[in-house]
Amino acid sequence: MQTLRKPAVAGSFYPGQAAVLARDVRALLDTAQSMAPHHASAPKALIAPHAGYIYSGSTAAQAYAQLAPARANIHRVVLLGPVHRVPVRGLALCGATAFSTPLGEVAVDPQAQAQLQDLPQVVVSPQAHALEHSLEVHLPFLQLALDDFQLVPLAVGDASPQEVAQVLDRLWGGPETLIVISSDLSHYLPYTHAQQMDRATVDTILHGRPTLNHEQACGATPINGLLLAAARHGLSPHLLGLCNSGDTAGDLARVVGYAAVAFTEDGHAAH
Repeated sequence: MQTLRKPAVAGSFYPGQAAVLARDVRALLDTAQSMAPHHASAPKALIAPHAGYIYSGSTAAQAYAQLAPARANIHRVVLLGPVHRVPVRGLALCGATAFSTPLGEVAVDPQAQAQLQDLPQVVVSPQAHALEHSLEVHLPFLQLALDDFQLVPLAVGDASPQEVAQVLDRLWGGPETLIVISSDLSHYLPYTHAQQMDRATVDTILHGRPTLNHEQACGATPINGLLLAAARHGLSPHLLGLCNSGDTAGDLARVVGYAAVAFTEDGHAAH
């Protein structure tokens, strides 16, 4: 039986009307694409933010613009984001057969879910996904950046970096599989303090150190897991963009940080 995870933040984090949403996301991608270097190969993994589009959409677009060379070749997206509303032990699948946005439905990959059934840290929790924005806000970007793909949505709660890395290793696949980690950086610091902290956080990521805490990044757990897996698979991280809400649409007294990072197998990406 088909079950649908309906959008929870359409109309708030991003436009709820399909035509407006498509226009806005295409504009963000076009702008990012015009500024990004052109590469023959796309990244294997991305870190991208999950705030409202007026705040972090331009940074997220810098990540998704990197997918242009492989838009027809990527058929599975493993999407991990932190839980904000409902606590969960481990990594939670949704239980739905598809996620919907104003742009249409994205099917959940049943074969990938079956590959995770024997892992004790993987659970099923529709409640953890029902109101969670950290995965949902990436879907319109993916829907317009890729041609045809299925989703493996994992809401990450109380888990170790090793448990996350084990899941990523299980689903690693080849060029048909993209890994996306959803995370913002520091939260509600003054502008200059946030810049300093976020730069240190990015340096930790670029040096491959899986030591982030949740004050540095709300998605610290999945990022740390990706860093472990990336090292095992020979990926190199590259910074694509770094800013905060004070640079886009927010108050300088209390900002949230955003970064776009690409992980490539060939050592070539934007800096």
